[in-house]
Amino acid sequence: MNIQEQINYNRIATAIDYIKSNFKDQPNLDEVAEKVHVSPFHFQRLFSEWAGTSPKKFLQYISVEHAKKMLTENRATVFDAAYETGLSGTSRLHDLFVNIEGMTPAEYKNGGKNLIINYHFGQSPFGNIIVASTHKGICYMAFNENGTQSLEGLKSKFPNASFCQELSSLHQNALSIFQNDWSQLQQIKLHLKGTGFQLKVWETLLKIPMGQLSTYGTIAGKIEKPNASRAVGTAIGSNPVAFLIPCHRVIQATGNFGGYRWGSTRKTAIIGWEGANAANIENI
Repeated sequence: MNIQEQINYNRIATAIDYIKSNFKDQPNLDEVAEKVHVSPFHFQRLFSEWAGTSPKKFLQYISVEHAKKMLTENRATVFDAAYETGLSGTSRLHDLFVNIEGMTPAEYKNGGKNLIINYHFGQSPFGNIIVASTHKGICYMAFNENGTQSLEGLKSKFPNASFCQELSSLHQNALSIFQNDWSQLQQIKLHLKGTGFQLKVWETLLKIPMGQLSTYGTIAGKIEKPNASRAVGTAIGSNPVAFLIPCHRVIQATGNFGGYRWGSTRKTAIIGWEGANAANIENI
Protein backbone atom coordinates (compact mmCIF):
# COMPACT_ATOMS: atom_id res chain seq x y z
CA MET A 1 0.00 0.00 0.00
CA ASN A 2 1.56 3.31 -1.08
CA ILE A 3 1.50 6.46 1.04
CA GLN A 4 -1.54 7.97 -0.69
CA GLU A 5 -3.53 4.73 -0.40
CA GLN A 6 -2.63 4.59 3.30
CA ILE A 7 -3.80 8.19 3.77
CA ASN A 8 -7.06 7.40 1.98
CA TYR A 9 -7.69 4.28 4.06
CA ASN A 10 -6.98 6.23 7.25
CA ARG A 11 -9.58 8.78 6.16
CA ILE A 12 -12.08 6.01 5.44
CA ALA A 13 -11.37 4.41 8.82
CA THR A 14 -11.91 7.75 10.58
CA ALA A 15 -15.18 8.24 8.68
CA ILE A 16 -16.34 4.73 9.57
CA ASP A 17 -15.55 5.31 13.24
CA TYR A 18 -17.62 8.49 13.14
CA ILE A 19 -20.52 6.84 11.31
CA LYS A 20 -20.46 3.87 13.68
CA SER A 21 -20.56 6.14 16.73
CA ASN A 22 -23.27 8.39 15.34
CA PHE A 23 -25.40 6.17 13.11
CA LYS A 24 -28.54 6.85 15.15
CA ASP A 25 -28.28 10.50 14.13
CA GLN A 26 -27.84 9.51 10.46
CA PRO A 27 -25.02 12.01 9.80
CA ASN A 28 -25.12 13.57 6.34
CA LEU A 29 -22.34 13.82 3.78
CA ASP A 30 -21.19 17.27 4.90
CA GLU A 31 -20.85 16.20 8.53
CA VAL A 32 -18.76 13.13 7.79
CA ALA A 33 -16.58 14.95 5.24
CA GLU A 34 -15.83 17.63 7.81
CA LYS A 35 -14.54 14.97 10.24
CA VAL A 36 -11.94 13.79 7.72
CA HIS A 37 -11.06 17.34 6.62
CA VAL A 38 -11.97 17.06 2.94
CA SER A 39 -14.69 18.62 0.83
CA PRO A 40 -18.03 16.79 0.55
CA PHE A 41 -17.45 16.31 -3.19
CA HIS A 42 -13.99 14.80 -2.68
CA PHE A 43 -15.17 12.60 0.19
CA GLN A 44 -18.13 11.27 -1.85
CA ARG A 45 -15.79 10.31 -4.70
CA LEU A 46 -13.10 8.88 -2.40
CA PHE A 47 -15.56 6.81 -0.37
CA SER A 48 -17.42 5.52 -3.43
CA GLU A 49 -14.15 4.42 -5.06
CA TRP A 50 -13.15 2.52 -1.93
CA ALA A 51 -16.47 0.94 -0.91
CA GLY A 52 -18.21 0.70 -4.26
CA THR A 53 -21.22 2.53 -2.88
CA SER A 54 -22.18 5.92 -1.49
CA PRO A 55 -21.50 6.92 2.13
CA LYS A 56 -25.27 7.04 2.69
CA LYS A 57 -25.83 3.43 1.61
CA PHE A 58 -22.76 2.31 3.50
CA LEU A 59 -24.26 3.80 6.64
CA GLN A 60 -27.20 1.42 6.25
CA TYR A 61 -24.92 -1.62 6.03
CA ILE A 62 -23.06 -0.88 9.24
CA SER A 63 -25.87 0.29 11.47
CA VAL A 64 -26.83 -1.96 14.35
CA GLU A 65 -30.47 -1.89 13.26
CA HIS A 66 -29.48 -3.23 9.86
CA ALA A 67 -27.51 -6.00 11.53
CA LYS A 68 -30.54 -6.94 13.64
CA LYS A 69 -32.73 -6.94 10.55
CA MET A 70 -30.41 -9.30 8.68
CA LEU A 71 -30.30 -11.64 11.65
CA THR A 72 -34.05 -11.76 12.28
CA GLU A 73 -35.32 -11.89 8.71
CA ASN A 74 -33.11 -14.84 7.75
CA ARG A 75 -34.05 -14.15 4.17
CA ALA A 76 -32.68 -16.12 1.22
CA THR A 77 -30.42 -14.38 -1.29
CA VAL A 78 -28.68 -15.33 -4.51
CA PHE A 79 -25.72 -16.17 -2.29
CA ASP A 80 -27.78 -18.70 -0.33
CA ALA A 81 -28.86 -20.29 -3.59
CA ALA A 82 -25.32 -20.39 -4.93
CA TYR A 83 -24.04 -21.98 -1.75
CA GLU A 84 -26.78 -24.62 -1.59
CA THR A 85 -26.59 -25.64 -5.25
CA GLY A 86 -22.85 -25.31 -5.82
CA LEU A 87 -23.49 -23.37 -9.02
CA SER A 88 -20.60 -21.44 -10.50
CA GLY A 89 -20.79 -18.24 -12.46
CA THR A 90 -20.58 -14.51 -11.96
CA SER A 91 -22.69 -14.62 -8.79
CA ARG A 92 -20.89 -17.52 -7.10
CA LEU A 93 -19.76 -17.14 -3.53
CA HIS A 94 -16.05 -16.92 -3.09
CA ASP A 95 -16.53 -19.00 0.08
CA LEU A 96 -17.40 -22.03 -2.04
CA PHE A 97 -13.85 -22.03 -3.28
CA VAL A 98 -12.13 -22.07 0.09
CA ASN A 99 -11.20 -25.58 1.21
CA ILE A 100 -9.68 -26.41 4.61
CA GLU A 101 -7.14 -29.14 5.19
CA GLY A 102 -6.04 -29.57 8.78
CA MET A 103 -2.41 -30.29 9.57
CA THR A 104 -1.47 -33.77 10.70
CA PRO A 105 -1.19 -34.42 14.45
CA ALA A 106 2.60 -34.51 14.05
CA GLU A 107 2.67 -31.15 12.23
CA TYR A 108 0.36 -29.69 14.85
CA LYS A 109 2.43 -30.99 17.75
CA ASN A 110 5.91 -30.08 16.53
CA GLY A 111 5.16 -26.46 15.64
CA GLY A 112 5.67 -26.84 11.92
CA LYS A 113 8.99 -28.69 12.01
CA ASN A 114 10.10 -29.62 8.48
CA LEU A 115 7.58 -27.20 6.99
CA ILE A 116 8.82 -24.52 4.59
CA ILE A 117 6.58 -21.48 4.82
CA ASN A 118 6.65 -18.77 2.15
CA TYR A 119 5.27 -15.36 3.06
CA HIS A 120 4.47 -12.11 1.30
CA PHE A 121 3.46 -8.61 2.38
CA GLY A 122 0.50 -7.43 0.33
CA GLN A 123 -2.24 -4.81 0.24
CA SER A 124 -5.99 -4.89 0.71
CA PRO A 125 -8.79 -2.31 0.88
CA PHE A 126 -8.47 -2.62 4.67
CA GLY A 127 -4.77 -1.98 5.07
CA ASN A 128 -1.52 -3.90 4.73
CA ILE A 129 -1.65 -7.66 5.06
CA ILE A 130 0.71 -10.61 5.38
CA VAL A 131 -0.14 -13.90 3.68
CA ALA A 132 1.80 -17.14 4.17
CA SER A 133 1.59 -20.65 2.76
CA THR A 134 2.96 -24.16 2.95
CA HIS A 135 3.16 -26.36 -0.15
CA LYS A 136 -0.44 -27.42 0.57
CA GLY A 137 -2.14 -24.05 0.94
CA ILE A 138 -2.53 -20.79 2.84
CA CYS A 139 -1.64 -21.22 6.50
CA TYR A 140 -1.77 -17.62 7.78
CA MET A 141 -3.20 -14.25 6.77
CA ALA A 142 -3.34 -11.19 8.99
CA PHE A 143 -3.86 -7.44 8.81
CA ASN A 144 -1.00 -5.47 10.31
CA GLU A 145 0.54 -2.13 9.46
CA ASN A 146 3.89 -3.19 10.94
CA GLY A 147 5.75 -5.75 8.85
CA THR A 148 8.02 -6.84 11.67
CA GLN A 149 5.08 -7.52 13.98
CA SER A 150 3.30 -9.37 11.17
CA LEU A 151 6.23 -11.69 10.67
CA GLU A 152 6.62 -12.26 14.42
CA GLY A 153 2.95 -13.24 14.60
CA LEU A 154 3.43 -15.77 11.82
CA LYS A 155 6.56 -17.26 13.38
CA SER A 156 4.84 -17.62 16.74
CA LYS A 157 2.31 -19.93 15.07
CA PHE A 158 5.04 -22.13 13.57
CA PRO A 159 8.11 -21.73 15.80
CA ASN A 160 10.01 -24.66 14.25
CA ALA A 161 9.30 -23.99 10.57
CA SER A 162 11.66 -22.51 7.97
CA PHE A 163 10.57 -19.19 6.45
CA CYS A 164 11.19 -17.59 3.07
CA GLN A 165 9.90 -14.25 1.77
CA GLU A 166 8.57 -15.06 -1.67
CA LEU A 167 5.42 -14.24 -3.65
CA SER A 168 3.79 -17.47 -4.82
CA SER A 169 0.76 -18.24 -6.97
CA LEU A 170 -1.02 -19.31 -3.76
CA HIS A 171 -0.50 -15.82 -2.34
CA GLN A 172 -1.63 -14.12 -5.54
CA ASN A 173 -4.79 -16.21 -5.66
CA ALA A 174 -5.60 -15.49 -2.01
CA LEU A 175 -5.07 -11.75 -2.40
CA SER A 176 -7.31 -11.68 -5.48
CA ILE A 177 -10.22 -12.29 -3.07
CA PHE A 178 -10.28 -8.53 -2.53
CA GLN A 179 -11.23 -7.91 -6.16
CA ASN A 180 -14.88 -7.26 -6.92
CA ASP A 181 -15.09 -9.86 -9.69
CA TRP A 182 -15.00 -13.23 -7.90
CA SER A 183 -16.04 -15.15 -11.00
CA GLN A 184 -12.39 -15.58 -12.02
CA LEU A 185 -11.17 -17.00 -8.71
CA GLN A 186 -9.58 -20.41 -8.48
CA GLN A 187 -10.22 -22.60 -5.48
CA ILE A 188 -8.29 -21.40 -2.44
CA LYS A 189 -6.82 -24.14 -0.30
CA LEU A 190 -6.02 -23.62 3.36
CA HIS A 191 -3.54 -25.68 5.38
CA LEU A 192 -4.38 -24.92 8.99
CA LYS A 193 -3.02 -25.71 12.40
CA GLY A 194 -5.94 -26.14 14.78
CA THR A 195 -7.80 -28.51 17.05
CA GLY A 196 -10.69 -30.57 15.70
CA PHE A 197 -13.13 -28.20 17.40
CA GLN A 198 -11.45 -25.11 15.92
CA LEU A 199 -11.44 -26.58 12.42
CA LYS A 200 -15.15 -27.39 12.71
CA VAL A 201 -15.93 -23.81 13.78
CA TRP A 202 -13.80 -22.32 10.98
CA GLU A 203 -15.48 -24.56 8.38
CA THR A 204 -18.87 -23.39 9.64
CA LEU A 205 -17.84 -19.75 9.23
CA LEU A 206 -17.29 -20.40 5.52
CA LYS A 207 -21.01 -21.12 5.17
CA ILE A 208 -22.08 -17.60 6.19
CA PRO A 209 -23.00 -15.89 2.91
CA MET A 210 -21.21 -12.69 2.04
CA GLY A 211 -23.33 -9.69 3.00
CA GLN A 212 -25.01 -11.56 5.86
CA LEU A 213 -24.13 -12.05 9.52
CA SER A 214 -24.44 -14.73 12.16
CA THR A 215 -24.08 -14.98 15.95
CA TYR A 216 -21.89 -17.02 18.26
CA GLY A 217 -24.95 -18.93 19.44
CA THR A 218 -26.00 -19.77 15.89
CA ILE A 219 -22.54 -21.10 15.07
CA ALA A 220 -22.60 -23.20 18.25
CA GLY A 221 -25.94 -24.67 17.18
CA LYS A 222 -24.69 -25.52 13.69
CA ILE A 223 -21.81 -27.56 15.08
CA GLU A 224 -24.26 -29.27 17.46
CA LYS A 225 -22.75 -27.69 20.56
CA PRO A 226 -25.58 -25.31 21.53
CA ASN A 227 -24.10 -24.56 24.96
CA ALA A 228 -20.62 -23.83 23.68
CA SER A 229 -21.03 -20.21 22.60
CA ARG A 230 -18.06 -19.11 24.69
CA ALA A 231 -15.81 -21.84 23.29
CA VAL A 232 -17.00 -20.93 19.80
CA GLY A 233 -16.04 -17.32 20.48
CA THR A 234 -12.56 -18.41 21.54
CA ALA A 235 -12.16 -20.51 18.39
CA ILE A 236 -13.32 -17.61 16.23
CA GLY A 237 -10.85 -15.32 17.98
CA SER A 238 -8.08 -17.81 17.17
CA ASN A 239 -8.80 -17.77 13.43
CA PRO A 240 -5.37 -17.61 11.73
CA VAL A 241 -6.62 -16.55 8.30
CA ALA A 242 -8.18 -13.10 8.15
CA PHE A 243 -11.02 -12.47 5.68
CA LEU A 244 -10.78 -15.83 3.86
CA ILE A 245 -12.27 -17.45 6.96
CA PRO A 246 -14.93 -14.78 7.61
CA CYS A 247 -14.91 -14.46 11.39
CA HIS A 248 -15.85 -10.81 10.81
CA ARG A 249 -19.38 -12.00 9.89
CA VAL A 250 -20.08 -13.16 13.45
CA ILE A 251 -21.59 -10.57 15.79
CA GLN A 252 -23.33 -10.50 19.14
CA ALA A 253 -26.96 -11.62 19.46
CA THR A 254 -27.87 -8.04 20.41
CA GLY A 255 -26.85 -6.85 16.95
CA ASN A 256 -23.68 -5.14 18.17
CA PHE A 257 -20.71 -6.00 15.99
CA GLY A 258 -18.42 -6.74 18.95
CA GLY A 259 -14.67 -7.13 18.88
CA TYR A 260 -12.33 -8.34 16.17
CA ARG A 261 -8.79 -9.65 16.33
CA TRP A 262 -7.65 -7.08 13.78
CA GLY A 263 -9.60 -4.09 15.14
CA SER A 264 -13.28 -3.23 15.48
CA THR A 265 -13.05 -0.41 12.93
CA ARG A 266 -11.64 -2.80 10.36
CA LYS A 267 -14.42 -5.30 11.14
CA THR A 268 -17.03 -2.62 10.57
CA ALA A 269 -15.34 -1.60 7.32
CA ILE A 270 -15.31 -5.18 6.03
CA ILE A 271 -18.98 -5.79 6.92
CA GLY A 272 -20.03 -2.62 5.14
CA TRP A 273 -17.80 -3.27 2.12
CA GLU A 274 -19.12 -6.82 1.74
CA GLY A 275 -22.71 -5.67 2.17
CA ALA A 276 -22.25 -3.08 -0.55
CA ASN A 277 -20.64 -5.55 -2.95
CA ALA A 278 -23.27 -8.21 -2.25
CA ALA A 279 -26.02 -5.72 -3.06
CA ASN A 280 -24.25 -4.62 -6.24
CA ILE A 281 -23.95 -8.22 -7.50
CA GLU A 282 -27.58 -8.98 -6.66
CA ASN A 283 -28.62 -5.98 -8.76
CA ILE A 284 -26.65 -7.12 -11.82
